[in-house]
Amino acid sequence: MALRDVDEEISCTVADNGVAALQKLSAQPDFVPSFIFIDMNMPLMTGNQCLQGIKKIDRLSNVPVYVYSTSSDPHTIAEAKRLGAADFFVKPAGYQKFVQLLSAVIKPVKSE
Repeated sequence: MALRDVDEEISCTVADNGVAALQKLSAQPDFVPSFIFIDMNMPLMTGNQCLQGIKKIDRLSNVPVYVYSTSSDPHTIAEAKRLGAADFFVKPAGYQKFVQLLSAVIKPVKSE
């Protein structure tokens, strides 16, 4: 919903957990998304485990992966970035602030 509020033309594929996300990405060999967003706290695998799996898929190695969480733990943030995350966001308290955060990521790339 928040991505649609940023830009109605955005197509978004969703997975319920990291395992399902990696399966979807692996099953579509021609699919290269513009962005990947990962929740750090997912069922079945952590966001960092999912991030590592994504970075092992050659065609996705240059896709920016953004990790988000309710945690602002510096160690968690540093580890996600070390594993290849383009950035780490602490989930804002309100929906509109989340839309603004996504807009700041997506709008500059779309205009290139």
